[in-house]
Amino acid sequence: MNTAGQRALAVALSILPFIIGCQSMRSDSITVETPITETPQDEALSKSVRERLLADKKIDLAGIQVVSNAGTVYLSGTVKSLDARQQAIKIAWDVRGVKSVVNSLEVER
Repeated sequence: MNTAGQRALAVALSILPFIIGCQSMRSDSITVETPITETPQDEALSKSVRERLLADKKIDLAGIQVVSNAGTVYLSGTVKSLDARQQAIKIAWDVRGVKSVVNSLEVER
């Protein structure tokens, strides 16, 4: 085998683990722990986010569950489109007191 062939083989063998690793990764393997209990402040924040979601008349966001913990808002449930998911995230971020948003929303197929 010539030098160019050896280099090509070495490059192919060196990137093979990355190709195989990328194919074996699954996006649904990540799970997010949603808080079970809320403090009174968390409940108030969740309520504010829920009210804002329900006030949106352009997109149906009624199927979204909201839980908060120390300023982090967890959104879960099912929405009808990618636009609805993005709108829900934006609405949550716009509520005073929200420090971060964890999106676990699924889009109907």
